[in-house]
Amino acid sequence: MTASDGLSKEERDAVKQRAKELREQEKAGKSRAAGEKAVRDAIAKLEDDDRALAEGFFRVVSDVAPHLVPKTYYGMPGFANAEGKIVVFLQPAAKFKARYATIGFEDRAALDDGDMWATAFAVLSWTPEVEQRVSELVRRATR
Repeated sequence: MTASDGLSKEERDAVKQRAKELREQEKAGKSRAAGEKAVRDAIAKLEDDDRALAEGFFRVVSDVAPHLVPKTYYGMPGFANAEGKIVVFLQPAAKFKARYATIGFEDRAALDDGDMWATAFAVLSWTPEVEQRVSELVRRATR
């Protein structure tokens, strides 16, 4: 694919998914229950490896930052702040046929560290070390 070819099929599918999510979220308002159901449904559809990561991610963010609201983000599990803006999300590897999943933080996450800092982290498997690191990052991002 060249730059002039535009979006890949996976990217077009993600954009369509996001439009659908926005319509559904508009109907549901800021309902925590609706958001949790949408995220759990999205996790259930994932392939085994991605599902294991997403389940660990969901558990950690729910425990560390209970004030964040579960919400899908381009069909991916995510969590939003009180204004409904995504703070952290998990991009499953299979979504874009990538080698690894990614845990990403949007600009409202307080990860600032001088003039440059990471906002995305590659994840191959959910281990105790990964769980600890994600807990630390989410705690820091939401302080």
